[in-house]
Amino acid sequence: MTTPDTLRDTRIPLAHGSGALPAVGFGTLIPDPLATRQAVKAALETGFRHLDGAERYRNETAVGDGMQDAFRAGTVRREDVFVTTKLWNTNHRPERVKPALEASLRRLQLDEIDCYLIHTPFAFQPGDEQDPRDARGQVIYDPAVTLVETWHAMERLVDDGLSRAIGLSDITLEKLREIVAAARIKPAVVQVESHPYLPEWELLEFCRTHGIVLQAFAPLGHGLEPKLLDDAVITAIAQRVHKTPAQVALAWAVQRGTAFLTTSTKPPRIRENFDISALPEDAMQEMRDRITTNVRFNSVVTTGVPGFIPGTR
Repeated sequence: MTTPDTLRDTRIPLAHGSGALPAVGFGTLIPDPLATRQAVKAALETGFRHLDGAERYRNETAVGDGMQDAFRAGTVRREDVFVTTKLWNTNHRPERVKPALEASLRRLQLDEIDCYLIHTPFAFQPGDEQDPRDARGQVIYDPAVTLVETWHAMERLVDDGLSRAIGLSDITLEKLREIVAAARIKPAVVQVESHPYLPEWELLEFCRTHGIVLQAFAPLGHGLEPKLLDDAVITAIAQRVHKTPAQVALAWAVQRGTAFLTTSTKPPRIRENFDISALPEDAMQEMRDRITTNVRFNSVVTTGVPGFIPGTR
């Protein structure tokens, strides 16, 4: 049973990979390399044991440097940190998948990754340009490869010992069903936008049925309108349990069986986002029953193009 002191230490065993995913994760979509390095080090010092990155963020070297700083300082050991990174859209062709991960590993200064995700289900024109556009400014997609073909190339990374688990990001339930049906190695993790204004209950139920961990990005809505942290239900619960609205939303995420990612460059915010405690069951039910706002902040699931660059709360 989860107690107030253990919620933040929750680890979810991977049914389709080795190891367990720390439910409380730190995202590294931070534009400035120095700020990235410092934030990674601060997150590990605070107690975060899951770091989430991506080739697309263009800062994997800084993430690797931050980890190495923490390893050298004795803050944490490599084996205690779960590291995720992602395959970008321009590398979906099977022959490009393994070189893309090998390049990420070099930048991260790691021999293997704990989990490798397909960043979005959309294949872009292959090449070094991450955002290929035509003369009209429209994204150039790659019709020569299917998501299932990319997935089979991901499976070979597990066979080769380069990634302990594989998964998908920014995917709809329909597309996820397609991969689960075709997979030899099932997805271990599915990372999608999710928060009290976008609970994704149907997707979560499918993931539970198939032993997949659902991981939420933007669990606090990143300050976009309508502001999740100003929600009357959440703020009332926060006052009642003597926590901040952010801590309430994050505790809700873990207690309902999902993992989450938060991002910040500010040590006090990093500590706040880690310091979560279990909510009373009546508060959990209240959030499910009384929060009626429904909004998706990021359109990436329909285009493969990131819908926004999250703020670093």
